[in-house]
Amino acid sequence: MVYSLAASTLTVAAPLGCDAAPAEGSEPTAATTRRPSDVLVTGTDEEMLVLEVTEANKVVVRLPRVEVGQGVTTAVAMMIAEELDARLADVDIPLADARAKGNQFTGGSSSVRSLYGPARELAAVARAKLVTAAARRWNLPARSLHTRNTKVIAPDGRSATFGSLTASAARITRPAVSSTPKPASRHRVIGRPTTRIDARDIVTGKAKYAGDLSAAGAKPTVVARPPTLGGKLVSVDSRVARAMPGVHAVVKVAGGVAVVAESFHHAFKARDALRITWAPGPLASLSDAAIRSRLRAAVPRLGNPPRGSAQTEGEFEFAFVSHAPMEVLTAVADVRAGRAEIWFSSQTPMDARESIASAVGLPSSKVKVHVIRGGGSFGRRLNHDAAIEAALISKAARRPVKLMWSRADDIRHGRMRPASHHRIRASHARGRVVAFTHAMASVSESYEGQGLSAQGSAREGVTPAAAPASGPLPSDSGLYNFGRVSGNSGSVELAIPLGAWRSVDSGTMRTAEEIVVDEVASSLGKDPVAFRRTTLRNKAVKAVLDKVADAGDWGRTLPAGRAQGVAVHEEYGSCVACLVEIDATDRKNPRVTKVVMAADVGTAVNPRGLEAQLMGTAIDGISTVLQAGLHIDRGAVRESSYADFHYARQRHAPLRFEAHIMPSRREPGGAGELGVPAAAGAVANAYARATGSKPRRFPLHF
Repeated sequence: MVYSLAASTLTVAAPLGCDAAPAEGSEPTAATTRRPSDVLVTGTDEEMLVLEVTEANKVVVRLPRVEVGQGVTTAVAMMIAEELDARLADVDIPLADARAKGNQFTGGSSSVRSLYGPARELAAVARAKLVTAAARRWNLPARSLHTRNTKVIAPDGRSATFGSLTASAARITRPAVSSTPKPASRHRVIGRPTTRIDARDIVTGKAKYAGDLSAAGAKPTVVARPPTLGGKLVSVDSRVARAMPGVHAVVKVAGGVAVVAESFHHAFKARDALRITWAPGPLASLSDAAIRSRLRAAVPRLGNPPRGSAQTEGEFEFAFVSHAPMEVLTAVADVRAGRAEIWFSSQTPMDARESIASAVGLPSSKVKVHVIRGGGSFGRRLNHDAAIEAALISKAARRPVKLMWSRADDIRHGRMRPASHHRIRASHARGRVVAFTHAMASVSESYEGQGLSAQGSAREGVTPAAAPASGPLPSDSGLYNFGRVSGNSGSVELAIPLGAWRSVDSGTMRTAEEIVVDEVASSLGKDPVAFRRTTLRNKAVKAVLDKVADAGDWGRTLPAGRAQGVAVHEEYGSCVACLVEIDATDRKNPRVTKVVMAADVGTAVNPRGLEAQLMGTAIDGISTVLQAGLHIDRGAVRESSYADFHYARQRHAPLRFEAHIMPSRREPGGAGELGVPAAAGAVANAYARATGSKPRRFPLHF
């Protein structure tokens, strides 16, 4: 349903992520006597995606999602421009503040999927009303008019901007032309490779991130944190720090000791001058080897294989991995006696609002959260640790603060992908797989560390919460025709702060499975691509596999120490294949030289944006398979910056990258996380073929 909001300009709204019932405050008689698109809503737009045409001829949609570099604002602008026949430059997509109701979640590769219908319907209704307003102004049949470049145009060449028609269009209840979105065959914007609408602002510095804000006169703030995970403050001598130039306040917080100063330079200098005694955290006696041992022991038994079958088996270990977004976590907070206002980049602003309110002891109605664009996330901004901490510091210091977590803060004390151990067995007989079993164990995500729950809620204590006995079963997607497919999972309770990392469980589960698929093919004497083609269930997955095999010249002769690898993945209503070429003549410094990816995501709203997403997932696969991970040494994270958290640099990037987008007219599937498992699996398989090895621990060079 699409509604017209009571306004002096044309403003229409569609329910988003909620039941399609009239919004609160709508007129009952109107709702029962008019078509849904003609209902006048006089109440809140909390649950709505709202479009407004301004008198300045701008189309504004305040987006209930966050832009963290994935290009969602560009994709939505393209949807709106398509249906309105507006210039892309005339469409503004600001980010909505945290709401009290509705769907404001950014994650799970769901943004384009969830917005595609509502955004196009909104724009189609607005277009119909604008055309009707122009027809009445000119006393012409509405069907004789057309729209282009944010204008309505008459057969005789007369034109009127949308902005000049907005006031009259707002009063129209029954458009004289269809308000149905265009069929895909008429799309001229959707599906066309498009440069991001914010690209120039980003490269020129006009785009503002939380660290750029001067809101409320907030002062730079940093926190001294314990050397071990979950370490506790015993005592602090802050006399020297307080006497230093530019220092405004020193306050104790759950995670350590905060310094508020005139600049970040002053704050860091004063932080380093604090004399702190720490109690070790609960993992002070634990390091990587012991964690791996616990995980291995927690993996459920595989059970007995089918009689008469041969077995291909493997055990796989995946390390902890930091999100390490380029922009470090930053939040501005202004907490007063009766209200609080916070500015930060959040994928879950509604949850953040509730958590912040609870932390500072205010009703949620008195807390305002402004959602700011983020410089990368990969799941890190699903949690709101920094925002809660900033609010608590602001309350304690009795002044607005701009808290920044340093790179070391986030890598050593922030969220990370859980370490996991996998045990997989493929049973085959008479040339085919008759059973496939995948059991795994990972570190539980239930830990409430540094006074913060897994979602960042303020809580007392750091004791692990009870965890479910098992998580989602591996291998339950039915990607391959592998007979009886089964799985089970266990968990290990450790006081480590964890969070969803791009592709979440699939990034490890499916990587391990794709390695086993290659090893089964080898056991059966079959080519990895040919074997997959005969066992894949989905024609779309076969098509993307065929595409990369053809485009990447699968099977071509390569020198010793170099090889190709391939992998596929299906999720979010989409599928992807990846072909990798690797040079592993120096086993300790392998280089991926070529990546070819093909994806079927249904309608690709912006193919250029999708290509960028696939390129990013290729770098993620290269990084986490070859060299990027976190070590735990006696309860502390060893890594602290990009200098020792070895994410791929330019010198590790493939010399050649290709992305092939499969044509489709079905509605969009998910894409942001889709490519990680295929890329990681392809890199691992290429390395195995180049070296004649069977990789089992990731990253390989750690």
